Amino acid sequence: MTDLEQYLHAYFTFDQDDLVKVSALFKKKTLNKGDYFLKTGKPCNQLCFIQSGLLRIYADMDGKEVTQWISTKGYFVADLSSLLFQTPSRWNMQALTNLEIFVIERAEYNRLGEIIPKWPETEKLFLAHCFTMMEDRIFSFISMTAEERYQFLFEKNRELFNQVPLQYIASMLGMTPETISRIRRKQLQ
Repeated sequence: MTDLEQYLHAYFTFDQDDLVKVSALFKKKTLNKGDYFLKTGKPCNQLCFIQSGLLRIYADMDGKEVTQWISTKGYFVADLSSLLFQTPSRWNMQALTNLEIFVIERAEYNRLGEIIPKWPETEKLFLAHCFTMMEDRIFSFISMTAEERYQFLFEKNRELFNQVPLQYIASMLGMTPETISRIRRKQLQ
């Protein structure tokens, strides 16, 4: 069973027949470090599942890159608004490392309801999970100090700190590179 199938089975409780049907719609794809999965202004026509590697999601705001998130193995990634409503994407999505992903095209995603009878319920759970992650992220920004956000990310995603440039992590945490350097120095003392 691939990581994708294991995740689909565990998270969505697909039975074996549905699991085979859904996973067959995903195609394996490789991106090299620096390649884009999606660029700002283009419609998002795929949902991807990260098998291995790191994918940075960022926006260019007045010439300054602002990192929204860095996705790792085991995450689904898309500009959800663009995927569902076919609006231009707000985000660039770029491979920070070589990346192995499974992708499902928008047209296939939209057919899932015809293939899997319980898809509406499953999709509702998927979207609720996405919304909950967003709520948790917003809550951390309004309730935690910069140092607490740094510590929380470090404890949950320690490997990022060895693989991702510090300015991307700082941006993702809503702080400057100088602030994150100060926090790191303080923790080393």
